[in-house]
Amino acid sequence: MEREKITVLDIKRMKEERKKIVMLTAYDTPTAQILDEVGVDIILVGDSLGNNVLGYKDTLSVTMEDMVRHTAAVRRGTQYALLVGDMPFGSCITPEIAAKNAMRLVQEGGAEAVKPEGGKRIIEVVKAILNLGVPVMGHIGLTPQSIHIFGGHKVQARTEKAIKSLIEDAKALDEAGVFSIVLEGIPWQVAKLITESVEAATIGIGAGIHCDGQVLVLHDAIGINQGFKPKFVKRFGNVREAIKSAVTKYKEEVEKELFPTEEYSYSLKEEVAQKLEQIKKEIK
Repeated sequence: MEREKITVLDIKRMKEERKKIVMLTAYDTPTAQILDEVGVDIILVGDSLGNNVLGYKDTLSVTMEDMVRHTAAVRRGTQYALLVGDMPFGSCITPEIAAKNAMRLVQEGGAEAVKPEGGKRIIEVVKAILNLGVPVMGHIGLTPQSIHIFGGHKVQARTEKAIKSLIEDAKALDEAGVFSIVLEGIPWQVAKLITESVEAATIGIGAGIHCDGQVLVLHDAIGINQGFKPKFVKRFGNVREAIKSAVTKYKEEVEKELFPTEEYSYSLKEEVAQKLEQIKKEIK
C-alpha cells in the first residue's frame, strides 16, 4: 500500500487520536532514506550534527550554512516523513533575521518546518516565522544552545518556580501557533502536565513516556556514539561495533591479498589480453 506524506496536520491528528509520534535525527541522504523506509513520522535535521557529524564539542558552532547543507542532503533522502530543520545558535537574534533564516531552510534546504529553541522570550521570533507560512516546532526545557546559562546539560523544571515558568513557556508557544513542542530533560510529571495542557503535540527527549511522541539523536540510539550516555538514551543497536568489525575484516583481507579476488575485478576479453605483451613492448 502506498504511504501518504506526513504533514503538520497529521502530527496534530496523531495527538488527538493518541497515536504515538516517532521522531529521529538524520544528517545525510542514506540515513534519511533508511528512516523514511522504516516509517519514522518526523525526521529532524538537528544542530546536534555539530557533535555527531562535524566534530564540534557542542551545538554552538553550527552555522546556517551547515544546517542548510545538511537539511538539503536529508531532503534528498526523504519522501514520506515530515522534515524539520533546526534553527542554529545565533540564527534568531531578531524576528527579522529569524524569518530570513527560516526561509533559507525551507527554500534552500527543503525543510517543511523549523525548530527554534526557547519559550516566552522568542515568541516574536515564532510569530515572524509563522507569518511566512512556515510551521514551527517549539523546544523548551533543556535547550542545548543555552548550556552556558544552565551550567551544562542539567535537568530542568525541578522547582515549583521553574515548573510554572516552563508551563508558561509551553502555553505561550501553543497560543502562538506552534504545531509541536519538544520537551527535553525535564521530570516526567511536568512533561505529562504540559502535554495535557497544550494543543500542540509534545515530543519528549528525556521527558518520560507521557509525551505525545519521542525523539532521540540517531547516533545515540544506534550506538555510534561512545562514552557519556545521558540517562534517557537507550541504545537499540551497536552500529559502531558493526562498522569496526567490517573495517577490520577489510583491512586484514587487503593486507593478506585476499581482496580483491577475480570476482571483484574487471577482465579484458581474451583477444585483447593476448596483445598485452606487444603493448608492453611498445610503451617501453
